[in-house]
Amino acid sequence: MKLKPADATFAAALETRVGKDVLRPVEPRYLDEPRGHYAGAAGLLALPRTVEDVSAIIKAAAGARVGVIPYGGGTGLVGAQVAPEAAECPSPLILSMERMTAIRGIFPEENVLIAEAGAILADVQAAARDADRLFPLSLAAEGSARIGGNLSTNAGGVNVLRYGTARELCLGLEAVLPDGSIWHGLRRLRKDNTGYDLRDLLCGAEGTLGVITAAALKLSPIPAEIGTAALVVPDPRAALDLLSLARDRLGEMVSTFELIHRQGLEFLSEKLPELRQPFAEQPEWQVLIEIGLARGMDPVAALADLFEEAAERELVSDGIIAQSEAQRMDIWNVRENIPEANRLIGAIASHDIALPLSRVPEFIDRMPQRAAAIADVRINCFGHLGDGNLHYNFFPVPGRTRADYADRKQALTEAVHDLVAEMDGSISAEHGIGRLKVGELERYGDPVKLAAMRAIKAALDPVGIMNPGAVLRA
Repeated sequence: MKLKPADATFAAALETRVGKDVLRPVEPRYLDEPRGHYAGAAGLLALPRTVEDVSAIIKAAAGARVGVIPYGGGTGLVGAQVAPEAAECPSPLILSMERMTAIRGIFPEENVLIAEAGAILADVQAAARDADRLFPLSLAAEGSARIGGNLSTNAGGVNVLRYGTARELCLGLEAVLPDGSIWHGLRRLRKDNTGYDLRDLLCGAEGTLGVITAAALKLSPIPAEIGTAALVVPDPRAALDLLSLARDRLGEMVSTFELIHRQGLEFLSEKLPELRQPFAEQPEWQVLIEIGLARGMDPVAALADLFEEAAERELVSDGIIAQSEAQRMDIWNVRENIPEANRLIGAIASHDIALPLSRVPEFIDRMPQRAAAIADVRINCFGHLGDGNLHYNFFPVPGRTRADYADRKQALTEAVHDLVAEMDGSISAEHGIGRLKVGELERYGDPVKLAAMRAIKAALDPVGIMNPGAVLRA
Protein backbone atom coordinates (compact mmCIF):
# COMPACT_ATOMS: atom_id res chain seq x y z
CA MET A 1 0.00 0.00 0.00
CA LYS A 2 1.49 3.31 -1.10
CA LEU A 3 2.03 5.76 1.74
CA LYS A 4 1.54 9.52 1.64
CA PRO A 5 4.09 12.26 2.39
CA ALA A 6 4.38 14.16 5.66
CA ASP A 7 3.48 17.38 3.86
CA ALA A 8 2.23 20.77 5.04
CA THR A 9 -1.36 19.55 5.28
CA PHE A 10 -0.35 16.65 7.52
CA ALA A 11 1.88 18.93 9.61
CA ALA A 12 -0.97 21.36 10.18
CA ALA A 13 -3.31 18.58 11.26
CA LEU A 14 -0.68 17.04 13.55
CA GLU A 15 0.08 20.41 15.14
CA THR A 16 -3.49 20.64 16.41
CA ARG A 17 -2.94 17.35 18.29
CA VAL A 18 0.52 17.80 19.78
CA GLY A 19 1.28 21.51 19.66
CA LYS A 20 3.64 23.52 17.53
CA ASP A 21 6.70 22.97 19.75
CA VAL A 22 6.77 19.22 18.97
CA LEU A 23 7.25 19.72 15.21
CA ARG A 24 10.41 20.94 13.48
CA PRO A 25 11.87 21.25 10.00
CA VAL A 26 14.19 18.36 9.25
CA GLU A 27 17.87 19.13 9.88
CA PRO A 28 20.50 17.42 7.69
CA ARG A 29 21.93 15.43 10.62
CA TYR A 30 18.76 13.33 10.76
CA LEU A 31 19.27 12.24 7.16
CA ASP A 32 22.83 10.94 7.49
CA GLU A 33 24.02 7.51 8.52
CA PRO A 34 27.53 6.70 9.73
CA ARG A 35 28.77 4.65 6.79
CA GLY A 36 27.27 6.82 4.05
CA HIS A 37 25.27 4.02 2.43
CA TYR A 38 22.06 6.08 2.36
CA ALA A 39 20.95 9.67 2.00
CA GLY A 40 17.72 9.97 3.93
CA ALA A 41 14.61 11.92 3.04
CA ALA A 42 11.86 13.29 5.25
CA GLY A 43 9.04 15.79 5.20
CA LEU A 44 8.76 16.51 8.90
CA LEU A 45 10.51 15.99 12.24
CA ALA A 46 8.65 15.32 15.49
CA LEU A 47 10.25 15.63 18.93
CA PRO A 48 7.73 14.23 21.44
CA ARG A 49 8.07 14.93 25.15
CA THR A 50 5.76 12.21 26.50
CA VAL A 51 4.39 8.81 25.59
CA GLU A 52 1.05 10.54 25.01
CA ASP A 53 2.73 12.74 22.38
CA VAL A 54 4.10 9.63 20.69
CA SER A 55 0.66 8.02 20.76
CA ALA A 56 -0.96 11.08 19.17
CA ILE A 57 1.72 11.23 16.47
CA ILE A 58 1.39 7.57 15.55
CA LYS A 59 -2.43 7.75 15.50
CA ALA A 60 -2.24 10.72 13.16
CA ALA A 61 0.29 8.98 10.90
CA ALA A 62 -1.81 5.82 10.75
CA GLY A 63 -4.92 7.81 9.90
CA ALA A 64 -3.14 9.77 7.18
CA ARG A 65 -1.10 6.78 5.94
CA VAL A 66 2.21 8.60 6.53
CA GLY A 67 5.40 6.59 7.04
CA VAL A 68 7.21 6.98 10.38
CA ILE A 69 10.96 6.53 10.89
CA PRO A 70 11.80 6.10 14.61
CA TYR A 71 15.10 7.82 15.37
CA GLY A 72 17.37 7.22 18.36
CA GLY A 73 20.99 8.34 18.38
CA GLY A 74 21.55 7.88 14.64
CA THR A 75 24.46 5.49 15.25
CA GLY A 76 23.01 2.39 13.56
CA LEU A 77 25.19 0.78 10.91
CA VAL A 78 22.57 -0.83 8.65
CA GLY A 79 20.41 2.15 7.72
CA ALA A 80 17.33 1.49 9.86
CA GLN A 81 17.25 5.12 11.01
CA VAL A 82 17.19 6.74 7.54
CA ALA A 83 14.79 6.28 4.66
CA PRO A 84 15.79 7.24 1.13
CA GLU A 85 13.08 8.89 -0.93
CA ALA A 86 10.92 6.18 -2.47
CA ALA A 87 7.57 5.97 -4.19
CA GLU A 88 6.36 3.50 -1.56
CA CYS A 89 7.22 5.92 1.28
CA PRO A 90 7.60 9.53 0.11
CA SER A 91 8.92 12.13 2.57
CA PRO A 92 8.20 10.28 5.84
CA LEU A 93 7.94 11.66 9.37
CA ILE A 94 11.07 11.27 11.51
CA LEU A 95 10.14 10.56 15.13
CA SER A 96 13.12 11.43 17.33
CA MET A 97 13.14 10.38 20.98
CA GLU A 98 15.81 12.88 22.02
CA ARG A 99 13.54 14.82 24.42
CA MET A 100 12.41 11.71 26.30
CA THR A 101 15.56 11.23 28.38
CA ALA A 102 14.32 10.84 31.95
CA ILE A 103 15.51 8.20 34.37
CA ARG A 104 12.09 7.45 35.83
CA GLY A 105 13.26 5.32 38.70
CA ILE A 106 16.08 3.24 40.17
CA PHE A 107 15.44 0.27 42.44
CA PRO A 108 18.87 -0.90 43.67
CA GLU A 109 17.43 -3.63 45.84
CA GLU A 110 15.73 -5.07 42.75
CA ASN A 111 18.66 -4.37 40.38
CA VAL A 112 16.30 -2.43 38.09
CA LEU A 113 16.45 0.99 36.42
CA ILE A 114 13.63 2.55 34.40
CA ALA A 115 14.72 4.88 31.59
CA GLU A 116 12.95 6.66 28.79
CA ALA A 117 13.92 5.65 25.29
CA GLY A 118 15.84 8.83 24.51
CA ALA A 119 18.29 8.41 27.40
CA ILE A 120 21.89 8.19 26.18
CA LEU A 121 23.43 4.82 26.99
CA ALA A 122 26.35 6.44 28.83
CA ASP A 123 23.87 8.37 31.00
CA VAL A 124 22.03 5.16 31.86
CA GLN A 125 25.37 3.61 32.83
CA ALA A 126 26.18 6.65 35.00
CA ALA A 127 22.78 6.58 36.73
CA ALA A 128 23.33 2.94 37.58
CA ARG A 129 26.81 3.68 38.94
CA ASP A 130 25.39 6.43 41.14
CA ALA A 131 23.23 3.74 42.73
CA ASP A 132 26.27 1.45 43.12
CA ARG A 133 25.05 -0.77 40.31
CA LEU A 134 26.20 -1.72 36.81
CA PHE A 135 24.27 -1.48 33.57
CA PRO A 136 26.59 -3.69 31.54
CA LEU A 137 25.61 -2.88 27.95
CA SER A 138 28.76 -1.28 26.53
CA LEU A 139 29.65 -0.37 22.95
CA ALA A 140 31.71 2.14 21.03
CA ALA A 141 28.82 4.57 20.41
CA GLU A 142 27.62 4.62 24.02
CA GLY A 143 28.21 8.38 24.26
CA SER A 144 25.54 9.08 21.63
CA ALA A 145 23.47 5.91 21.20
CA ARG A 146 20.08 6.01 22.93
CA ILE A 147 18.64 3.17 24.93
CA GLY A 148 15.52 2.88 22.77
CA GLY A 149 17.68 2.32 19.72
CA ASN A 150 19.86 -0.14 21.62
CA LEU A 151 16.78 -2.19 22.46
CA SER A 152 15.22 -1.83 19.02
CA THR A 153 18.38 -3.25 17.43
CA ASN A 154 19.08 -5.74 20.24
CA ALA A 155 22.56 -4.24 20.59
CA GLY A 156 25.45 -6.41 21.71
CA GLY A 157 28.83 -4.91 22.55
CA VAL A 158 31.76 -6.18 24.56
CA ASN A 159 30.00 -7.65 27.61
CA VAL A 160 27.56 -10.07 25.96
CA LEU A 161 29.65 -13.04 27.08
CA ARG A 162 28.75 -12.40 30.71
CA TYR A 163 25.61 -10.30 30.70
CA GLY A 164 23.83 -10.95 27.39
CA THR A 165 22.45 -8.70 24.66
CA ALA A 166 20.15 -5.71 25.11
CA ARG A 167 17.10 -7.98 24.92
CA GLU A 168 18.40 -10.03 27.83
CA LEU A 169 18.94 -6.83 29.84
CA CYS A 170 15.32 -5.73 29.46
CA LEU A 171 12.57 -6.72 31.89
CA GLY A 172 9.69 -4.67 30.53
CA LEU A 173 8.72 -2.00 28.01
CA GLU A 174 6.40 0.89 27.50
CA ALA A 175 5.68 1.21 23.79
CA VAL A 176 3.33 2.74 21.26
CA LEU A 177 1.98 0.27 18.72
CA PRO A 178 1.29 1.14 15.05
CA ASP A 179 -2.34 2.11 15.72
CA GLY A 180 -1.23 4.59 18.38
CA SER A 181 -2.27 2.48 21.37
CA ILE A 182 0.06 2.50 24.38
CA TRP A 183 1.28 -0.80 25.71
CA HIS A 184 1.89 -0.41 29.44
CA GLY A 185 4.35 -3.26 29.80
CA LEU A 186 6.85 -1.42 31.97
CA ARG A 187 7.05 -4.13 34.62
CA ARG A 188 9.97 -5.04 36.86
CA LEU A 189 9.22 -8.74 37.11
CA ARG A 190 11.78 -11.51 36.58
CA LYS A 191 8.94 -13.97 35.99
CA ASP A 192 5.81 -13.09 34.03
CA ASN A 193 4.41 -16.09 32.21
CA THR A 194 1.21 -14.52 30.88
CA GLY A 195 1.20 -15.30 27.19
CA TYR A 196 3.16 -14.00 24.23
CA ASP A 197 6.20 -11.91 25.11
CA LEU A 198 5.75 -8.57 23.38
CA ARG A 199 8.96 -7.35 25.01
CA ASP A 200 11.06 -9.85 23.09
CA LEU A 201 9.11 -9.12 19.93
CA LEU A 202 9.75 -5.37 20.04
CA CYS A 203 13.40 -5.74 21.07
CA GLY A 204 15.23 -6.29 17.79
CA ALA A 205 12.30 -5.23 15.58
CA GLU A 206 14.14 -2.04 14.54
CA GLY A 207 11.06 0.15 14.91
CA THR A 208 8.97 -1.84 12.43
CA LEU A 209 6.38 -3.00 14.98
CA GLY A 210 6.07 0.06 17.20
CA VAL A 211 8.02 2.70 19.12
CA ILE A 212 9.71 1.90 22.42
CA THR A 213 9.20 4.86 24.77
CA ALA A 214 10.66 3.52 28.04
CA ALA A 215 12.25 0.37 29.44
CA ALA A 216 12.81 -1.41 32.72
CA LEU A 217 16.45 -2.44 32.57
CA LYS A 218 18.27 -5.16 34.43
CA LEU A 219 21.23 -4.03 36.57
CA SER A 220 24.01 -6.05 38.18
CA PRO A 221 26.37 -5.56 41.10
CA ILE A 222 29.54 -3.71 40.16
CA PRO A 223 32.42 -6.19 40.22
CA ALA A 224 34.59 -5.29 43.21
CA GLU A 225 37.82 -6.16 41.43
CA ILE A 226 38.50 -5.88 37.70
CA GLY A 227 41.42 -7.39 35.84
CA THR A 228 42.37 -6.75 32.22
CA ALA A 229 45.05 -8.31 30.05
CA ALA A 230 46.26 -8.42 26.46
CA LEU A 231 47.56 -11.89 25.63
CA VAL A 232 49.38 -13.04 22.50
CA VAL A 233 48.00 -16.25 21.00
CA PRO A 234 49.36 -18.20 18.03
CA ASP A 235 46.05 -18.43 16.18
CA PRO A 236 42.25 -18.27 16.61
CA ARG A 237 42.08 -21.94 17.61
CA ALA A 238 44.41 -21.26 20.52
CA ALA A 239 42.31 -18.20 21.40
CA LEU A 240 39.21 -20.39 21.55
CA ASP A 241 41.01 -22.93 23.73
CA LEU A 242 42.17 -20.09 25.97
CA LEU A 243 38.57 -18.90 26.32
CA SER A 244 37.51 -22.39 27.35
CA LEU A 245 40.32 -22.57 29.89
CA ALA A 246 39.44 -19.14 31.29
CA ARG A 247 35.81 -20.08 31.75
CA ASP A 248 36.75 -23.41 33.31
CA ARG A 249 38.94 -21.60 35.85
CA LEU A 250 36.92 -18.40 36.39
CA GLY A 251 33.38 -19.32 35.36
CA GLU A 252 31.00 -16.41 34.80
CA MET A 253 33.61 -13.95 36.09
CA VAL A 254 34.93 -13.63 32.50
CA SER A 255 33.23 -10.47 31.21
CA THR A 256 35.00 -9.82 27.91
CA PHE A 257 37.03 -11.87 25.45
CA GLU A 258 37.97 -9.98 22.28
CA LEU A 259 39.97 -11.29 19.32
CA ILE A 260 42.29 -8.83 17.54
CA HIS A 261 44.30 -9.40 14.35
CA ARG A 262 47.55 -7.72 13.39
CA GLN A 263 45.91 -5.96 10.43
CA GLY A 264 43.81 -3.85 12.81
CA LEU A 265 46.93 -2.92 14.77
CA GLU A 266 48.69 -1.88 11.58
CA PHE A 267 45.75 0.33 10.65
CA LEU A 268 46.01 1.94 14.09
CA SER A 269 49.74 2.59 13.57
CA GLU A 270 49.01 4.15 10.20
CA LYS A 271 46.04 6.34 11.11
CA LEU A 272 46.33 6.83 14.88
CA PRO A 273 50.07 6.61 15.57
CA GLU A 274 49.76 8.47 18.88
CA LEU A 275 47.78 5.57 20.34
CA ARG A 276 49.91 3.42 22.63
CA GLN A 277 49.82 -0.27 21.78
CA PRO A 278 50.62 -2.95 24.35
CA PHE A 279 53.33 -4.78 22.40
CA ALA A 280 56.42 -3.29 20.76
CA GLU A 281 56.12 -5.85 17.97
CA GLN A 282 52.59 -6.30 16.73
CA PRO A 283 51.53 -9.93 17.14
CA GLU A 284 49.59 -11.81 14.46
CA TRP A 285 46.78 -12.49 16.94
CA GLN A 286 45.99 -11.29 20.43
CA VAL A 287 43.06 -11.36 22.79
CA LEU A 288 41.76 -8.82 25.25
CA ILE A 289 40.36 -10.51 28.33
CA GLU A 290 38.63 -8.78 31.22
CA ILE A 291 37.39 -10.40 34.41
CA GLY A 292 35.26 -9.06 37.25
CA LEU A 293 35.76 -10.66 40.64
CA ALA A 294 34.15 -10.52 44.05
CA ARG A 295 35.58 -8.42 46.88
CA GLY A 296 38.78 -9.81 48.35
CA MET A 297 39.85 -11.66 45.20
CA ASP A 298 42.99 -10.63 43.32
CA PRO A 299 42.33 -10.20 39.57
CA VAL A 300 46.02 -9.72 38.71
CA ALA A 301 46.89 -13.00 40.41
CA ALA A 302 43.95 -14.73 38.73
CA LEU A 303 45.10 -13.56 35.29
CA ALA A 304 48.72 -14.46 36.09
CA ASP A 305 47.66 -17.99 37.04
CA LEU A 306 45.63 -18.23 33.84
CA PHE A 307 48.58 -17.05 31.77
CA GLU A 308 50.92 -19.54 33.42
CA GLU A 309 48.64 -22.50 32.74
CA ALA A 310 47.91 -21.29 29.20
CA ALA A 311 51.64 -20.92 28.51
CA GLU A 312 52.24 -24.51 29.64
CA ARG A 313 49.63 -25.58 27.08
CA GLU A 314 51.27 -23.35 24.42
CA LEU A 315 48.13 -21.25 24.08
CA VAL A 316 49.90 -17.95 24.81
CA SER A 317 53.42 -16.68 24.17
CA ASP A 318 53.37 -13.21 25.71
CA GLY A 319 51.06 -10.99 27.66
CA ILE A 320 50.51 -7.78 29.57
CA ILE A 321 48.33 -7.68 32.68
CA ALA A 322 47.19 -4.17 33.57
CA GLN A 323 48.64 -3.00 36.89
CA SER A 324 46.69 0.26 36.99
CA GLU A 325 43.60 1.89 35.58
CA ALA A 326 45.79 3.81 33.12
CA GLN A 327 47.26 0.56 31.79
CA ARG A 328 43.79 -0.95 31.61
CA MET A 329 42.59 1.99 29.51
CA ASP A 330 45.61 1.69 27.21
CA ILE A 331 44.61 -1.90 26.46
CA TRP A 332 40.97 -0.95 25.92
CA ASN A 333 41.83 2.05 23.76
CA VAL A 334 43.43 -0.26 21.23
CA ARG A 335 40.25 -2.33 20.89
CA GLU A 336 37.87 0.62 20.93
CA ASN A 337 39.77 2.55 18.25
CA ILE A 338 39.99 -0.25 15.69
CA PRO A 339 36.63 0.77 14.12
CA GLU A 340 37.83 4.38 13.83
CA ALA A 341 41.05 3.29 12.11
CA ASN A 342 38.95 1.11 9.80
CA ARG A 343 36.82 4.13 8.91
CA LEU A 344 39.90 6.22 8.15
CA ILE A 345 41.33 3.51 5.90
CA GLY A 346 37.97 3.04 4.14
CA ALA A 347 36.44 -0.43 3.98
CA ILE A 348 35.37 -2.03 0.73
CA ALA A 349 32.81 -4.16 2.55
CA SER A 350 32.10 -4.73 6.25
CA HIS A 351 30.40 -7.75 7.79
CA ASP A 352 28.85 -8.36 11.21
CA ILE A 353 28.55 -12.13 11.48
CA ALA A 354 28.04 -14.79 14.13
CA LEU A 355 29.23 -18.38 14.09
CA PRO A 356 29.05 -21.36 16.42
CA LEU A 357 32.10 -20.90 18.64
CA SER A 358 33.79 -24.13 17.60
CA ARG A 359 33.61 -23.11 13.92
CA VAL A 360 35.13 -19.64 14.25
CA PRO A 361 38.74 -20.81 13.62
CA GLU A 362 37.64 -22.81 10.57
CA PHE A 363 35.87 -19.79 9.11
CA ILE A 364 38.93 -17.60 9.64
CA ASP A 365 41.11 -20.24 7.97
CA ARG A 366 38.86 -20.75 4.94
CA MET A 367 37.59 -17.28 4.12
CA PRO A 368 40.81 -15.63 2.83
CA GLN A 369 41.11 -18.12 -0.01
CA ARG A 370 37.56 -17.41 -1.14
CA ALA A 371 38.19 -13.68 -0.99
CA ALA A 372 41.45 -13.97 -2.93
CA ALA A 373 39.60 -15.63 -5.80
CA ILE A 374 37.55 -12.43 -6.14
CA ALA A 375 39.98 -9.61 -5.41
CA ASP A 376 43.32 -8.72 -3.86
CA VAL A 377 42.31 -7.28 -0.50
CA ARG A 378 43.46 -6.72 3.06
CA ILE A 379 41.35 -8.39 5.76
CA ASN A 380 40.76 -7.06 9.24
CA CYS A 381 39.08 -9.73 11.35
CA PHE A 382 38.30 -8.81 14.95
CA GLY A 383 35.44 -8.97 17.39
CA HIS A 384 33.70 -10.60 20.29
CA LEU A 385 35.10 -14.12 20.25
CA GLY A 386 33.38 -14.91 23.55
CA ASP A 387 29.97 -14.90 21.85
CA GLY A 388 31.03 -15.90 18.34
CA ASN A 389 30.56 -12.43 16.80
CA LEU A 390 33.20 -11.41 14.26
CA HIS A 391 33.57 -8.16 12.34
CA TYR A 392 35.08 -9.37 9.08
CA ASN A 393 36.04 -6.46 6.86
CA PHE A 394 37.80 -6.03 3.50
CA PHE A 395 40.09 -3.12 2.65
CA PRO A 396 42.00 -2.01 -0.45
CA VAL A 397 45.61 -3.04 -0.81
CA PRO A 398 48.13 -0.15 -0.65
CA GLY A 399 48.00 2.03 -3.74
CA ARG A 400 44.33 1.35 -4.44
CA THR A 401 41.08 2.84 -3.14
CA ARG A 402 37.76 1.24 -2.34
CA ALA A 403 36.32 2.81 -5.50
CA ASP A 404 38.56 0.42 -7.44
CA TYR A 405 36.60 -2.49 -5.97
CA ALA A 406 33.08 -1.24 -6.69
CA ASP A 407 32.41 -4.07 -9.14
CA ARG A 408 33.55 -6.74 -6.67
CA LYS A 409 32.06 -5.49 -3.41
CA GLN A 410 28.87 -7.53 -3.72
CA ALA A 411 30.77 -10.68 -4.67
CA LEU A 412 32.96 -10.32 -1.58
CA THR A 413 29.93 -9.92 0.67
CA GLU A 414 28.21 -12.91 -0.90
CA ALA A 415 31.34 -15.01 -0.38
CA VAL A 416 31.39 -14.14 3.33
CA HIS A 417 27.69 -14.74 3.83
CA ASP A 418 27.69 -17.95 1.80
CA LEU A 419 30.37 -19.43 4.05
CA VAL A 420 28.56 -18.17 7.16
CA ALA A 421 25.39 -19.90 5.96
CA GLU A 422 27.30 -23.12 5.24
CA MET A 423 28.53 -23.04 8.83
CA ASP A 424 25.08 -22.46 10.33
CA GLY A 425 25.92 -18.89 11.34
CA SER A 426 24.14 -15.54 11.08
CA ILE A 427 24.68 -12.69 8.61
CA SER A 428 23.82 -10.18 11.36
CA ALA A 429 25.14 -10.67 14.86
CA GLU A 430 24.55 -7.32 16.56
CA HIS A 431 23.95 -4.58 13.98
CA GLY A 432 20.55 -5.74 12.75
CA ILE A 433 19.06 -5.92 9.24
CA GLY A 434 17.94 -2.32 8.68
CA ARG A 435 17.70 -1.47 5.00
CA LEU A 436 21.19 -2.65 4.16
CA LYS A 437 20.55 -6.37 4.59
CA VAL A 438 16.93 -6.79 3.50
CA GLY A 439 17.97 -8.68 0.39
CA GLU A 440 20.47 -10.74 2.36
CA LEU A 441 17.76 -11.73 4.84
CA GLU A 442 15.55 -12.83 1.96
CA ARG A 443 18.39 -14.87 0.50
CA TYR A 444 19.62 -16.56 3.69
CA GLY A 445 16.64 -16.42 6.04
CA ASP A 446 14.50 -19.42 6.84
CA PRO A 447 11.34 -19.13 4.69
CA VAL A 448 9.06 -20.23 7.51
CA LYS A 449 10.51 -17.60 9.82
CA LEU A 450 10.20 -14.93 7.12
CA ALA A 451 6.57 -15.85 6.51
CA ALA A 452 5.86 -15.59 10.24
CA MET A 453 7.62 -12.21 10.39
CA ARG A 454 5.52 -10.88 7.51
CA ALA A 455 2.35 -12.15 9.18
CA ILE A 456 3.25 -10.41 12.45
CA LYS A 457 4.05 -7.18 10.59
CA ALA A 458 0.72 -7.33 8.73
CA ALA A 459 -1.21 -8.01 11.91
CA LEU A 460 0.33 -5.22 14.01
CA ASP A 461 0.96 -2.68 11.23
CA PRO A 462 -1.62 -3.31 8.48
CA VAL A 463 -1.14 0.15 6.98
CA GLY A 464 2.64 -0.37 6.90
CA ILE A 465 3.61 2.98 8.43
CA MET A 466 6.31 1.81 10.85
CA ASN A 467 9.81 2.15 9.45
CA PRO A 468 8.76 0.99 5.97
CA GLY A 469 11.53 -0.78 4.07
CA ALA A 470 13.51 -1.78 7.17
CA VAL A 471 13.94 -5.50 7.98
CA LEU A 472 11.17 -6.50 5.54
CA ARG A 473 10.73 -5.14 2.04
CA ALA A 474 8.01 -2.46 1.86
